[in-house]
Amino acid sequence: MVSASAPRPGTHHRTATIGGLEIFYREAGPADAPVLVLLHGFPSSSHMYRNLIPALADTYRVIAPDLPGFGLSAAPPPGSYEYSFAAFAEVVDGLLAALGVDRYALYVMDYGAPTGFRLALKHPDRVTALIVQNGNAYEEGMQDFWAPTRALWADNSEANRAAMLPFFTQESTRFQYVAGVRDETRIDPAAWLHDQLFLDRPGNHAIQFAIIYDYRTNVALYPAIHAYFRASQPPTLILWGRNDPIFSVEGSEAFLRDLPQAEVHLLDTGHFALEDKADEMVPLIRDFLGRQLVASAPTSADAKEGA
Repeated sequence: MVSASAPRPGTHHRTATIGGLEIFYREAGPADAPVLVLLHGFPSSSHMYRNLIPALADTYRVIAPDLPGFGLSAAPPPGSYEYSFAAFAEVVDGLLAALGVDRYALYVMDYGAPTGFRLALKHPDRVTALIVQNGNAYEEGMQDFWAPTRALWADNSEANRAAMLPFFTQESTRFQYVAGVRDETRIDPAAWLHDQLFLDRPGNHAIQFAIIYDYRTNVALYPAIHAYFRASQPPTLILWGRNDPIFSVEGSEAFLRDLPQAEVHLLDTGHFALEDKADEMVPLIRDFLGRQLVASAPTSADAKEGA
């Protein structure tokens, strides 16, 4: 681990053109280190990993993209781009290929979970480990909070969309950050204000509705994801804010049905656990990755350098 006096590794802020879209990503760490890919949730971006990246980048090559429609990545109107989790997985796959990465651990949260799990379904041999932080893969994790969304899935009408508009307000964004948190003074208001800045862009609500409606395809994919877990048994660390009103704690426990060796840690916080529990989470992450990625195969970029 980095000593208290050691300088924190710097983070690079870059863009790449993937499938015709400008994709923004943060990257830090040695080029020849094991790779960790961080996939963000709604309504955030790679900004949610701004503190985690330098805490890991002394040992790992950390890559955190903004998904299309989020953060600083391109946000074309829905009529010109298919906002789907299948498309998101293709974008991440394309970015990793462009960066010469073909072996990686995945840290998935919220929307990042179905994106990352689709990537794992496509390339099960490439995934060295999973870290799941309030990222759902089981019906048990989707309780009362999801009733308006399920209504939209059943009837994608203007009335059901109008009922969900309050979900895009600053009050709702703040709620996602502070609900279930014991000490709200540990939550930086800049986090939800940053997210709200992008949610409030003209045309963004249409993008978000397209993504929310597509989320139903992730639920339909759960049996295939469970089959992947059972067949591949990727080393898995589950870090879960047990007071999360969005993905309930039952969702974390359900992983053990298919991944009985998974390491589960329930944290006394809410949805965006990293905002107030990084001091507890970083040691757990470093310990887990240190044990699981020791024998990780080199990336294709490393192989090219050694050729």
